[in-house]
Amino acid sequence: MQIGFLDFYSGVLNVRQERSDLIANNIANADTPNYLAVDVPFDSALNAELGHEDNSTAPQYRTDGVVGMNGNDVSLDTERVEAAANGEAMQASSTFLHQSTADLVMALRPNPSGI
Repeated sequence: MQIGFLDFYSGVLNVRQERSDLIANNIANADTPNYLAVDVPFDSALNAELGHEDNSTAPQYRTDGVVGMNGNDVSLDTERVEAAANGEAMQASSTFLHQSTADLVMALRPNPSGI
C-alpha cells in the first residue's frame, strides 16, 4: 500500500495532537500524588496510525523522571520543553501540508493565458 503525502501528514498531525494532549495532561497532574508522566513513542504511534502495525500504540510511562516524595514524577521543565518541541514540529508539519496542498491546487488550475 502506498501512502500519499496527505495520508502521511494527516497521521503525523494526529500523533502530534495525541502527544500534545498527553503533555497537557501531565502538566495538569503535576501535583497529583502518585501520578506518573506518560508519553507516546512518536515513531511507533505514527506506524500504527499509518497502518504499518496491527495494534495501536498506547501511551507509556516515562522512565527518565525523578519520583518525588508524593510519588509524582512529572517535571514541569521537561513537560514545557516537550510541549515546545512538539508544538514546533506540529507547526512545521501543518505549514508543509498547507504549502504542499496550495502548490498542488495551483498546479491543477488551468493557465488563464493559455501558454
